[in-house]
Amino acid sequence: MKIKSLKIKNFRGYKGETIVGFDNLTAFVGKNDVGKSSILEALDIFFNEGKGVVKIDKTDVNIFAAREDDQETIISVVFSELPDEIIIDSSVETSLAREYMLNADGDLEIIKKYKNGGAQKVYIKALHPTNPGCGDLLLKKNSDLKKIIQDNNITCDNQTVNSIVRSAIWEHFSDDLSLDEIEIDVTKEDAKKIWDKIATYLPVYSLFQSDRKNSDDDNEVQDPLKEAVKQILKDDRLQASLEEIANEVHQKLQDVATRTLNKLQEMDPSVASSLNPVIPSAQSLKWQDVFKGVSISGDEDIPINKRGSGVKRLILLNFFRGEVERRFEEGDNKGVIYAIEEPETSQHGDNQIKLIEAIKSLASTDNVQVIITTHSSVMVKQLEYLNLRVIIDEEFGKAVHGVEEGQLRYPSLNEVNYLAFGDVTEEYHDELYAYIEYQGWRNEYMQGKPTRLYHRQLYNGSVRDEQKTLTEYIRHQIHHPENHLNTRYTKAELRQSIMDMRSFISDISQNAEVIEPDN
Repeated sequence: MKIKSLKIKNFRGYKGETIVGFDNLTAFVGKNDVGKSSILEALDIFFNEGKGVVKIDKTDVNIFAAREDDQETIISVVFSELPDEIIIDSSVETSLAREYMLNADGDLEIIKKYKNGGAQKVYIKALHPTNPGCGDLLLKKNSDLKKIIQDNNITCDNQTVNSIVRSAIWEHFSDDLSLDEIEIDVTKEDAKKIWDKIATYLPVYSLFQSDRKNSDDDNEVQDPLKEAVKQILKDDRLQASLEEIANEVHQKLQDVATRTLNKLQEMDPSVASSLNPVIPSAQSLKWQDVFKGVSISGDEDIPINKRGSGVKRLILLNFFRGEVERRFEEGDNKGVIYAIEEPETSQHGDNQIKLIEAIKSLASTDNVQVIITTHSSVMVKQLEYLNLRVIIDEEFGKAVHGVEEGQLRYPSLNEVNYLAFGDVTEEYHDELYAYIEYQGWRNEYMQGKPTRLYHRQLYNGSVRDEQKTLTEYIRHQIHHPENHLNTRYTKAELRQSIMDMRSFISDISQNAEVIEPDN
């Protein structure tokens, strides 16, 4: 499975429902405190249920929603690339489609709701039968399903497996299923067992936070070995071996407990009858905790969380390079999502490029998604346009856009950096000027603007004085750095010229016929 989209509502800075689309590699850019990390942490809460990096609490409720007495936070994830077959009852295969657990678009949509930052309630939004005769089958016990079979004289050869019984009932009502998109509460009754099975098919989500947290008791997710444990333990072969060990221990413990209680029965039957052995099931065991001491240490066993930020990020860089190599060699098909805050932290430009290349390679492997936040224009320029998401504060809330929200009529990474970081560059100035010229708007743009004196150097060595608008003055200095006869334009003037061109393009594009540039 892969994340197709995320919906968040009433979570930190996100008051109204905000929909975020994902690709194999998705990079969130935007100003500080605009909500980039909140997206990654919402996903951590969704996938890891408070056992990952982040725990949800009442302070995560949007303050404006709370003032309106809306205390419910909603985090929903829509999944695509679903497994063809799943097992949710015994060992009999079925599918999400046959169980009517897909939404109207044919995707798996899981909704988690948190009242005032409390425990989650889980729903699956699905185009599902609502006919009273065959609705709510996922919530019913086997005895209830059998009664429907009996009351309606439905033929079903195997009534011991719920998925087979449900299929027979739905087939009987196939002409009148009354399909409607509803939210199925999978924390209720027998649907809880189904949800527990479906949850095992979800990808592993690993969040690598930026270097904000430095306390000794920090859950040091910067150490990649801790994340590797989670992924290794998802292996089907290892899961089967661990379950076999757990079942054998369970059986021996049960034998010890039985013998103890039998002996106690001989001495004091009333006490013996009040006691029962409590032995956790194999599924509830936390094998990951067995390996919680794993780490990478350096000289004199200094742990990674005691090292400098640059060293920690170098280790992280090479963890991803190693993951690329391992996944290619092993053909690893387990779904995994790596979420990385500000991978450029404490790295110079060369290492930033190496890191983003490793991340791009990892994201190109099967069943892997990578999500990053970044403030680095160096990293942004190494990405494809479709990878980028710009988070912007708008009048009625936050919005997450692709790069096409700018004034150019083609994707521009220079424009992305301008929108996300306010990054004022000569390259972006050139792009805007060239676009105005290409559209035939140059004379109209220059008309009526104030001018200044510009000394042009001619090829014969002479100098000619000309009057130039600010935009022309800057463009000539960009293209003729050898000319030192003029006062250099300032950063503020560069910004002003860019703003003037953007405003002009915005105004004129509403009425003018736009010529699409050649690719």
